[in-house]
Amino acid sequence: MPTDPLLRVENLCVRFPVGPHAGSKTGGVVHAVEDVSFTLGAGETVGLLGESGCGKTTLGRAVVRLGPITAGIVRFGGTDLSRLEGRALREQRRHFQMIFQDPFSSLNPRFTVGEILGEPLDIHRLTPDSASREQRITHLLESVGLEASHRHRYPHEFSGGQRQRIGIARALAVEPRLLVCDEPVSALDVSVQAQVVNLLQDLQRRHGLAYLFISHDLAVVEHLAHRILVMYLGRVVEEGPASELCRKPLHPYTQALVSAVPVLDSSSRRQRIVLAGEPPSPIDPPAGCPFHSRCPVAEPRCRIERPELREPETGRRVACHRV
Repeated sequence: MPTDPLLRVENLCVRFPVGPHAGSKTGGVVHAVEDVSFTLGAGETVGLLGESGCGKTTLGRAVVRLGPITAGIVRFGGTDLSRLEGRALREQRRHFQMIFQDPFSSLNPRFTVGEILGEPLDIHRLTPDSASREQRITHLLESVGLEASHRHRYPHEFSGGQRQRIGIARALAVEPRLLVCDEPVSALDVSVQAQVVNLLQDLQRRHGLAYLFISHDLAVVEHLAHRILVMYLGRVVEEGPASELCRKPLHPYTQALVSAVPVLDSSSRRQRIVLAGEPPSPIDPPAGCPFHSRCPVAEPRCRIERPELREPETGRRVACHRV
């Protein structure tokens, strides 16, 4: 990977004010993302893993400036995106795009596929005339396994997998360097998931794309990612190379996630770790380690002292007192 990363996120925080809720008459603040830092190199895939509500999607939307940033820096190719607004931000958006979880609601139902793919070309003025515009749309459709004739159809005329291919083609229209993929296969059948994942890998090889791949499915992330970040209650609790993290998870939360992945080989079957209770509320996060209320090996100091991300092994970072 290059020395200077394509994307550098430093101490990113995203917080949302909320009105009165259970246990409070004055409202509060949702701590959606807290003090997250990581890098992403050109042509690299970083998987963002965690259960629902841990802040994965909020982090992904903040990276591409589709959501607010409370504090921290998002630096893309040397440019601080967290300080850009208006036209300057719109010009930068050509270089990073997002693929959304729901392939139907993310497409305008009133537009044909040709209009959907042509819109970003028009916004960024990437084609000099109508002939080159049509040629570009045909190339985009064929690059994701669809036919040129599909440009005349509407989104409701396609299957879920085909609609996600259209979403990928729309993201590729502006020739980005980074794609933030927000659970792009979770709404698809298993067989279709494999096709879309293989398509993403093929596009990465051809175009040198970088992916921030958000998912709650460890098996998919392990297959696709070079590195994995594990999030819990808005914080990164473990980071490492995908193969090493899945083979030897260090954080108790990661160990529970890995133990839940089905294994076909009975000789290597893992002992399932079942976590008790539910994650704490991000409106009122606990003191100390955010995982201590569910951790099977928590110590007394876990309740009062928050562990910092440390590097016990080269390329690994873990936030746990026991590691």
